[in-house]
Amino acid sequence: MKTLYLIPTTMAPNTAHQVLAPQILEVVKHTNYYFVENIRTARRCISELKLGKIIDELVFFELDKDTTVDKVRSYFKQIPADASIGVMSEAGCPGVADPGAVAVQIAHEMGIRVCPLVGPSSILLGLMASGFSGQSFIFHGYLPIDKIERQKSLKNLEKSAQKLQTQIFMETPFRNNQFLEDILQTCQGNIKLCIASNVSAEDEFIQTKTISEWKKQKPDLHKKPTMFLMSA
Repeated sequence: MKTLYLIPTTMAPNTAHQVLAPQILEVVKHTNYYFVENIRTARRCISELKLGKIIDELVFFELDKDTTVDKVRSYFKQIPADASIGVMSEAGCPGVADPGAVAVQIAHEMGIRVCPLVGPSSILLGLMASGFSGQSFIFHGYLPIDKIERQKSLKNLEKSAQKLQTQIFMETPFRNNQFLEDILQTCQGNIKLCIASNVSAEDEFIQTKTISEWKKQKPDLHKKPTMFLMSA
């Protein structure tokens, strides 16, 4: 039976054998077809696992934010009926804040078995380490780039956070420092903010402080993958 495996990838270089479960390695050993957000990243990820796979013999279908549903359907038609298929994100778990969800949607439509594998997720790891409510939380992904719209979004998140619902969001790494500045300028001083940066890397940084405390000592987050979590 054709199976679509959701294969988590590392979030930091050279950490595969620390954060990836043996089941993932076993699935990759026997999988030759992949939907990937970035082919170069996926090839490097599989090479890092050192499983003896000949990378040039693998088939990669690029699935990014611009790939159409019809294109993904055409990819499925090129894969043998009894083949295992992998879905790999740029980093972390595929299908969550990730275009790989389109492949999962079509797999369900086609009656293909979908099998999610356990692996690192910056969203859940950040939540676990924040000290905030894990009973009620919401992931917003990226906030608006426009400064006025962003301020409105942050104010709305702040209201929800005051109801003890953890608010989780992110920014493109090269804009992190300005984004943090926007948060500190917009939100009330008693609101708590957890910054989870370079999660699972050697220089992992996860700290929770109030907005007022962060204003006194701001970390440098430039080009570092970071999750921001807010609560009252």
